[in-house]
Amino acid sequence: MQIIIEKCKGCGACVLDCPQDAIRLVKRKAVIGPACSECGACLKVCPEEALFSEDAPVPGAVTCEACPIQCRIKEGYTGACQRFMNRGGTLERTIALKTYEEVKHLTGPDWKPAIRQPLITGIGAGTTYPDCKPAPHIVQSKVDGVDVVTVVTEAPLSYSGIKLKIDTDVTIGKEGAPVFFRRKQVGHLTTEEYGSKILSLGGVNLLTGDGGLSLARLISDIANRKRAKLRIDHGSRIEVQVGHRPVIDGKIDDVMRVGCGSATLGLFAGLFNEVADEVIVLDSHLTGLMSEHSSGLYVGARPSGVRLRFKQSTPGRYFGDHGKGWGGTSIIEPRDVIESVDMNVARAGMKILITETTGRKAVMMKVGKRGDLKEIPMPSDASRAVADLADTCQESRVSAVYCGGSGGSARAGVARYPIKLTRAVHAMKARLTIGGAPTFVLPGGGINFMVDVEKVMQGAFTWVPTPATVCPIEYTMTLEDYLEMGGHEEAIKPFG
Repeated sequence: MQIIIEKCKGCGACVLDCPQDAIRLVKRKAVIGPACSECGACLKVCPEEALFSEDAPVPGAVTCEACPIQCRIKEGYTGACQRFMNRGGTLERTIALKTYEEVKHLTGPDWKPAIRQPLITGIGAGTTYPDCKPAPHIVQSKVDGVDVVTVVTEAPLSYSGIKLKIDTDVTIGKEGAPVFFRRKQVGHLTTEEYGSKILSLGGVNLLTGDGGLSLARLISDIANRKRAKLRIDHGSRIEVQVGHRPVIDGKIDDVMRVGCGSATLGLFAGLFNEVADEVIVLDSHLTGLMSEHSSGLYVGARPSGVRLRFKQSTPGRYFGDHGKGWGGTSIIEPRDVIESVDMNVARAGMKILITETTGRKAVMMKVGKRGDLKEIPMPSDASRAVADLADTCQESRVSAVYCGGSGGSARAGVARYPIKLTRAVHAMKARLTIGGAPTFVLPGGGINFMVDVEKVMQGAFTWVPTPATVCPIEYTMTLEDYLEMGGHEEAIKPFG
């Protein structure tokens, strides 16, 4: 990497973002050190465009092919990710392969078989308000010769919400946008996961706000797999029902993408290279260009001279944008993704396949003598390739996890020493289940849990106008551990 001294203003942006701490400022000018692996991070952040990369080989360096960055790592140094080091001209992983035995002290113990499942569930248990009374049902039985206790209740939780996962590549709104239900804000569009949009609904601050009653009802309804209509601020109107396909702006979305544009090329480059000279996979996250992409190079794709209008991340991988066009981008007319065709590289008659990551839309273009593009009928072999892509996609659906905090007063109905219950849950001595379904308990303090609502009986969730949602809770542990935390021994009843 080289510095154009005249352009460098000494802002230090490259220093902050260099993954190898290879850049420093000397008299307000950037200086590149020997650790530089030509990763290009500094190029992306320099506001003055004061850096450039030389194409000339770096003496003694080995090109890393573990990711699209392709660092050129010098002897004795690592690449940008710190994973690989050049030792004597060979790249070696900086951490040796670990066995499970070497890490199991970090992963923690597994559940004892006797307490994996509750003796009874909290569904239909009722509650014993105020919580200082013993929980409504505390039962004991032997499991595999071990005395086991399950304590159940149906607890109102004001610290509760739901994370809604909507499988779609359709742009539904701007990240962070408020989500409305019956004109009340009930959450926000939080982020995108792989091929899905995530809504965060509920939480104590919204539950205690003006729309708290509607929100408590909404969370309960969604958890019970009822249909709900939501509106994204300056975005889409959606209908969601857990276990069903989402309806976005009145249209059912039936399939989710197979991956981003780059991943799609990684999966299908071999097939695509047989049916077209160039392939563009349009996607709002990463749009792929086969002739530059590492998978395209691997299968023998030739340079095409095609330049895309999107900003390049790494060769063959371009950051998309968001809109109502192909692949969730702003591209309405597919040929518009092509900024230019360099006829010094391209060939007249060259075929360019443009497709979405779902294969729902695809078109074939033919390059003219002057670099002009003409749509042509899709050849049968290309149609089969796109059909193979479409067949690999999964069905779109809506799913949800209910999130609750049960580390409050409800613990008093379980034991006299609530802190011991909390510690037992984190130490995997007391198993928390919701309606019999396993939970994931977040690390740290409290008992904050998540549960897949599709593993809980429909109708098990309710709400009260405090407002709060109500969910069935079970704690299962050995009798010995239960008594040690001050369990309500006098309330124990035999089960089975």
